[in-house]
Formats: sequence, structure tokens, C-alpha cells
Amino acid sequence: MAENDSNSEFLAIAVDAAKKAGERICKGFYQTKHVEHKGQVDLVTETDKACEDLIFNHLKQHFPSHKFIGEETTSACGVTELTDEPTWIVDPLDGTTNFVHGFPFICVSIGLTIGKIPIVGVVYNPIMDELFTGIDGKVSSQTELVKSLLATEVRSLRTSGSCALNLCGIACGRLDLFYLLGFGGPWDVAGGAVIVKEAGGVLFDPSGKEFDISAQRVAASNPLLKDAFIEALQQSK
Repeated sequence: MAENDSNSEFLAIAVDAAKKAGERICKGFYQTKHVEHKGQVDLVTETDKACEDLIFNHLKQHFPSHKFIGEETTSACGVTELTDEPTWIVDPLDGTTNFVHGFPFICVSIGLTIGKIPIVGVVYNPIMDELFTGIDGKVSSQTELVKSLLATEVRSLRTSGSCALNLCGIACGRLDLFYLLGFGGPWDVAGGAVIVKEAGGVLFDPSGKEFDISAQRVAASNPLLKDAFIEALQQSK
């Protein structure tokens, strides 16, 4: 099978998995949540766990030889090493705090990496019924940093609450800039990273270095703003 055909198959099956998980999220969104803490701040619900199982089971039926990394599995079992093998990286419910509070900025994030490089990404907000994939899209054309809409995530001072959806905001032109330091793990960015790139955006380390999916540091923008943003961030230190 040609590479493009393979990627199309990967994408189609990932979309199916995200939609199945989305049905489960919609069912739980308006119900009483049973919440646990997996740290001082991070929350986990029965829906997080159920959706991760659902997604993994669906993907494993089609790709039994692939590797799998999920936020909830990693939280329960410890760090899972990302290798060069085809690896599905899943955040079954990005924005759990939003989900618990009934704030509809939540999503399923599914990414496939090969050689540690994201090649397929799916981000699906089932409450708003909004689906983002790696298909070419539109990136903001804003060139002046002072006029840009910037998004970030800071503990205890929340903005949107979803790293994956913020990356998709860059891809579709809603946001001009997004950066985040110290996020949970590769599941936060694996889906959105390829969507940004395929839409014509740039993904990089906030220091200006190349993006590393394992570094827990990410910035994204349209190509016209990258250098100005890096310079501004360095001057603010």
C-alpha cells in the first residue's frame, strides 16, 4: 500500500475512533461526574478511562502491531517510552476540568507518530461537533505581533483548557499564536501537531529550537509571526 493510501486509512480509522469516543463523552457531559485526582491539579473521570479503552480497542482491531500511548494508561502505569515504531498517542478527553464543570471546550485527541514524528492527527470536540484532521486548512495571515490573538495554558489561571484545540485554532486561523510550557505529555500535542503543519502553520519550541514531541514545550503560529514571537518571549525573561 502506498504511503498516501496508508495515511488515508490511518486517518479514517482514527476519525471513527474519535467519533465513538465522542458519543461516550456526550453521554457523560450532562450527567453527574465521578471525579478522581491524579495530582494536585489534574482530574480524571470515568469518561476519560472509558474513552481511552474504547479508542485503543478500536485502533488495535485494525493495527494490532502498532504501539499505543495514552494519558490515562501512562498516569496509572508510569512513563511509556516513545520509540520509532508506529505509535498511536491518545488523549481521550483533553480538557477534563472543563468537562467536569460543564464547559464545552473539550476534545478527543488522537495522533499517530512514525519515527517519533506526528503524521496523522485527529482532534474532535463532540459537544460542538467540530472535527479537525490533518487535511489542508487555513492558517492566520496576521503579521503584527501586537494585533495577534495569543493563547496559552497556565495552572490556576486557565484560558481555554485544551492544548489540542488551541493547536487546531492555529490551523484554522482562529488563533495567531499558541504556546505552552510543561504540559502533561505527548498526548497533549500528538493530534494537533500534524494538523498545524499540514495546514501551513509552524510548530516549534518556544526557545526557537525545533519542536520535540517529548520535550513538553510547544509553540505554534503562522510562519509570519514565529520570529517576532520568539524575540518577544526572550525579551520578557
